[in-house]
Amino acid sequence: MVQENISNIYERLDGQNIIAVASGKGGVGKTFLSITLAHAFAISGEKVLLVDGDLGLPNIDIQLGLNTTYDLGQVLTGKTPMNQSVSFVPAIGCDVLSGHLGLSATTFLSDGQLQLLRDDLYILAQHYDHVFIDLGTGIEKTITLLGSSAGSVLIVCTEDPTSLADAYTLVKYLSSRPKPPRFSVVVNMANTQKEGERTYQTLLKACQNFLNAELSLGGIIHQESHIKEAIRQQMPFLTTYPDSPAVKDIETLVSYLKNR
Repeated sequence: MVQENISNIYERLDGQNIIAVASGKGGVGKTFLSITLAHAFAISGEKVLLVDGDLGLPNIDIQLGLNTTYDLGQVLTGKTPMNQSVSFVPAIGCDVLSGHLGLSATTFLSDGQLQLLRDDLYILAQHYDHVFIDLGTGIEKTITLLGSSAGSVLIVCTEDPTSLADAYTLVKYLSSRPKPPRFSVVVNMANTQKEGERTYQTLLKACQNFLNAELSLGGIIHQESHIKEAIRQQMPFLTTYPDSPAVKDIETLVSYLKNR
């Protein structure tokens, strides 16, 4: 009966308010974007949950200078329920569910544990307007499960060929799942608008030609020194540098996500 109830929950809750932020490759600004989007939605009055979905090398706590009491480690070991493991972070105006340093999902977590994680996240998501998951890098089962469970996935990439190749591989795995999410692309660290559009078109054509997958352009974030400075200071970008040109890029992306 319990398993039947979980199955019914899974069918009823489709994760449409969950946005997974993914890259396939590290160093492209994925965590920065996850934090900044959660902050931007919270500023606009939305109730937001930010989840660090990297179960081995979490970065949200580091970038925000947090020292949280509870994290996904306690959830996955059954010590603390997920709904009691979130912490409100005033600096970005939303709840955060931290990751757990050194926890290897591939080594220690069974498929059943990961599915329960997904189901718990679906239930918790009903209490929020939007949930952002900062996924880890690569294509291990945690990433593909959480990514395909989201209503939409933001693929973050740069013009670097390895970034594009890894983004393509991630789309390949997620699009092959029984319930593939909607894909959008965010080109980060673009020197110019034209360069960003060219990067998007390169990835789009590869996914159309070989995967029959469609990706819309969510936004282009221009190269901006203030972003690195905010990360170094462990401060939210939108409040630290509100007049930065990149803030306009974030606003465009937020508008896209709200109207897609």
